[in-house]
Amino acid sequence: MTNQIIFRGCIGLALSACLFAQGGSRGSAPVATPTAPAVGRTPTTTQPNVNQNTTMPDVQRPMYISGKVVLNDGTPPSEPITLQLLCAGSPRSIGFTDSKGRFSIDLSQRNNSAVFADASQSAYGRNGDISQSSMPSRNTASGSSSTTERAFMGCDLQAYLPGFRSDQVSLSNRHSLDNPEVGTIVLHRLGNVEGFTISATSAMAPKDAKKAFEKGRSEAKKGKPENAEKEFQKAVDAYPQYAAAWYELGLAQQQQKNVEAARKSYAQALTADSKLVSPYQQLALLAAKENKWEDVVSTTDRLLHLNPVDFPQDWFLSALANYRLHKLNAAEKSASSGIEADTLHQVPRLHQVLAMVLAEKQDYAGASEQLKSYLQLAPNAPDAEQVKKQLADVERVAKPQASAKTPEVSRP
Repeated sequence: MTNQIIFRGCIGLALSACLFAQGGSRGSAPVATPTAPAVGRTPTTTQPNVNQNTTMPDVQRPMYISGKVVLNDGTPPSEPITLQLLCAGSPRSIGFTDSKGRFSIDLSQRNNSAVFADASQSAYGRNGDISQSSMPSRNTASGSSSTTERAFMGCDLQAYLPGFRSDQVSLSNRHSLDNPEVGTIVLHRLGNVEGFTISATSAMAPKDAKKAFEKGRSEAKKGKPENAEKEFQKAVDAYPQYAAAWYELGLAQQQQKNVEAARKSYAQALTADSKLVSPYQQLALLAAKENKWEDVVSTTDRLLHLNPVDFPQDWFLSALANYRLHKLNAAEKSASSGIEADTLHQVPRLHQVLAMVLAEKQDYAGASEQLKSYLQLAPNAPDAEQVKKQLADVERVAKPQASAKTPEVSRP
């Protein structure tokens, strides 16, 4: 019994404290916010990379592709859409569409970090980043033309927009001198999804509001949040229903540590468009940083009702918040739903929080399996050694538990 109490203290406190990657906030156990990739630009996620062995093609000659992205009703998206290169099941962001849905990309720009940024298929918003450690060695040595021709074997091009699934264009047989036009990529809306990371209100914005919005995005990309805030403010002043501009305004304010102003801007974005999921994500993260677990639960509940498919990070936040509130059944359900949604295994900590829940329920065998899954998916996680020790504790308790459940077999 003594070992069990020591173990439960370890799994319940030390492990939960390391679920977030940075320093603590006020209140009880130190918990820091996992940075949330969201629409447009935000800090990169601290989730450990799980695609360590994926190699990107070694491009030796310039190779251009161009085309267009449309929604399944034939209209171009009202906001920029991410284009992804999908190689060996691992998606990478390689560029964006313009205001008319067109794109033109030089695939050979291996040294341009803005082009070959990692992208999570299940990330927050358009281009959730994952660890740069998954990038291949960017060696600039020259190679033969045959290497160029093989560079994209097994790779597909797709668009990425949460709530939609994309047509895919094979790049396997493309060569550097081919016609760059790849045609039209169609985004098909998922039937069970109501929430999106683009807002229907954007299409109705007047020209002056759109102009200020685009200028604000340009200033934000230059790393000038003060200038960006001024432009986004102009956009919402000209068009108060501009949900995307309210959201971007909140991001600019948050970058300047003006959290309360950011919170109000996110709320205004949801007033303008209640089905825009990105503000919910930021509000949930702000609440998590402040240990306001009830707020995290209510916010993620609304978000995941709108889109239960594309945001495993929010299932993780929901599971952690419910665990901290000692709502173990709800926490287990959220963690399990997140694991099911996380088809690319971008959020291995879902397994970690599920292990915490199962341990609290004294299902040590189940907790052991989840910790093993976490270590398998994130072998180089900063807390890997600590988790291995916790796994050893779990297995020590699980063995006598399993023996006690094994029925004796009478000898003939």
